[in-house]
Amino acid sequence: MPSAEASLVTGGSGFLGRHVVRALADAGQAVTVLARGSDPAPGAAVLAGDLAALDPELFRGSEFAAVYHVAGLAHTVPRTPAERDRFRQVNAAGTAALLAALERAKRLPESFVLVSTVAVYGAESGTLLDEDTPRRAADPYGASKREAEDLVAEWGSRRGVRVGMARLPLIAGGHAPGNLGAMVRGIRRGRYLGIGDGSARRSMVLARDVAAVLPVMARLGGVYNLTDGHHPSFAELERALAAALGKRAPRHLPMSAAAFAARLGDAAQSLLKRDLPLNTRRLSKMVSSLTFSDARARRDLGWSPARVVDHAAELVE
Repeated sequence: MPSAEASLVTGGSGFLGRHVVRALADAGQAVTVLARGSDPAPGAAVLAGDLAALDPELFRGSEFAAVYHVAGLAHTVPRTPAERDRFRQVNAAGTAALLAALERAKRLPESFVLVSTVAVYGAESGTLLDEDTPRRAADPYGASKREAEDLVAEWGSRRGVRVGMARLPLIAGGHAPGNLGAMVRGIRRGRYLGIGDGSARRSMVLARDVAAVLPVMARLGGVYNLTDGHHPSFAELERALAAALGKRAPRHLPMSAAAFAARLGDAAQSLLKRDLPLNTRRLSKMVSSLTFSDARARRDLGWSPARVVDHAAELVE
């Protein structure tokens, strides 16, 4: 069983989790990974477990000084009630099951760090929103992570465990999942088309910078937005990725054409009774700026991240 100096990382074989495991291992910590698959993260022991069906006795006799809860369901668009409920099963109920299982460990951890998301704010546009912004997420993903935050905060307060929460925007790095990975693949294949003038700005952050600061959060606790502080525009990011790939900057679809396509998407949705990749609501989000302030992290954690666009070559590996 892990020693009292060990760390537990849930989702340690995933995209961000691997960065977290590497940072902890490089710092000399013994790391145990909780993951669904058998693919071990380098430098870590592995416990097989699924948050949606976690064995409540899994940690009996174990000791972890810190727990980094990275695992969760994301990067998927639910199309059925069952798929929407899956977010709550994994992100909220799974977090509750993890906390209950830790109650059976040899001793409680000193700190618990939850990797959360800026989606808890439920905002579709805004500039430099900070941690005091009301959390109004109603979508399945954002609402499930908001519930997970509440569970962890209450448990930490009740059990005397120091709690840190990292609210993350788009996470960048090589082989990134989600929208960034899709953008890289599209530009590489010459099939990416920007929308409008690409001036909308979005917050993002490098995975390795997040991994490096999480142990500081474990020592200090608190709730923090983590961004690169630059918040590039879509056009700026597209140009950086295209240059790193040796491609021409992508062409852009005029807003008039995009709006027409979005209206067609609305009509198709009403017939098919399911969400489509482009509709007027999603178009509005795609052309609106949404950025978050990381001033608190810079002040309290010494947070000094790199600009994502300066490391475009890493993103296209």
